[in-house]
Amino acid sequence: HHRRKKDAPSGTALMLEKAVEEGIGESLEMVYDRSGRDTAREKREIGMSSLRGGTIPGIHEVIFAGEDEVISLNHTAYSRKIFAKGAITAAFFLKKQEPGNYSMADVLK
Repeated sequence: HHRRKKDAPSGTALMLEKAVEEGIGESLEMVYDRSGRDTAREKREIGMSSLRGGTIPGIHEVIFAGEDEVISLNHTAYSRKIFAKGAITAAFFLKKQEPGNYSMADVLK
């Protein structure tokens, strides 16, 4: 994310971490920094890093590192327009709804 973003990790990063937990069916321990740890990574640890720099609106990457292979998924936003478009889509969705709690998952159905 851009250097002025204040939260770390981002809400999107936390959502991705929860999706991994749901996918494997168990809770994991988020580890943000391994400096000072002189042990191998535990099976239930999930590493999380947040980088802030320049004017990058958003890059998220999920890496599944296994024995002799890596699978990675990433999303890069090149401008904030994509987030504004999502907010406008959500506003039009909400305009048609009864009072209640909704998520972006509801908007995207």
